[in-house]
Amino acid sequence: MDRMQKQTQIEEIRGRFKKMASAVVTDFRGLDVESMTALRDKFREVDVDYKVIKNTLFGLAVKEEPYHEALSQHLNGPTAVAWSYEDPAAPAKVAVAFAKDNKNLKVKCAVLDGEILEGEAVVNLSKMPGKNELLGQLLATLMAPAQEFVRLLAAAPTNFVYLLDARRRQLEEK
Repeated sequence: MDRMQKQTQIEEIRGRFKKMASAVVTDFRGLDVESMTALRDKFREVDVDYKVIKNTLFGLAVKEEPYHEALSQHLNGPTAVAWSYEDPAAPAKVAVAFAKDNKNLKVKCAVLDGEILEGEAVVNLSKMPGKNELLGQLLATLMAPAQEFVRLLAAAPTNFVYLLDARRRQLEEK
């Protein structure tokens, strides 16, 4: 790989880190082609980019970032990065779930809001609700007062109908 190709890859990696919501760094040593393809498919399903990166290029790409020092400790062995641009929890969910089923995939760390998450923090990130789940919860919260208002508006006529029905039954019994 010549110098221009390396510089292009460094710029591409740097650009991905600039626009990401989160990233998960993995060690894929021991994964066979079939497992790696399955992992890539799972990442694609949730709109996450997954790419194998040379450690030296990775280190050069994030050299200017405040988390460079902490991240450089994880740049040994085969390294692949999963970037999410929308849902911060998506790459962690897929990586942690896949690592449970396939012991060859190791989650090295995650990058979220300029911070490096390791070990249990990555697992906790994977347990967070996704973007769509949070939007659904917000929508339900915003709709609750309107639904209650409609129930209150419908209560008076409904109660009046029950009153009339009770009076009708009372008159029929006489």
